[in-house]
Amino acid sequence: MNVAHKRAIAAARAADEKAGHDIVVLDVGDIISIVETFVIVSAPNSRAVNAVVDNIEMILRDKHDAKPRTSEGRDSSTWVLLDYSDMIVHVFLDETREYYDLERLWADADRIEWRTKARQARDADIET
Repeated sequence: MNVAHKRAIAAARAADEKAGHDIVVLDVGDIISIVETFVIVSAPNSRAVNAVVDNIEMILRDKHDAKPRTSEGRDSSTWVLLDYSDMIVHVFLDETREYYDLERLWADADRIEWRTKARQARDADIET
């Protein structure tokens, strides 16, 4: 697993800690050469979007010594993009994510499992 994948998994887990849901990590490196991974997250309201973004930035800074090159969308908090060079994090309001539907756009990308075994088991229990 490369560094971008490790940081993407850390970002997904950080989002999961704060109201983030429907979290997807995509390996887009074979499709576009300028970035390795996308992390796509939904949040129910702008306050939650900001909480998710803050936690991702804190975890990546503190545990992975990584800071975003750029950050966009903080003013409106409907779609915040964090660019870490080899990884891009997209944090959306639910309805904004539905509108742009990035997963459909990048449907050929492989998904990277980010959940721990305990989280996978808990999610399986919820689905049944």
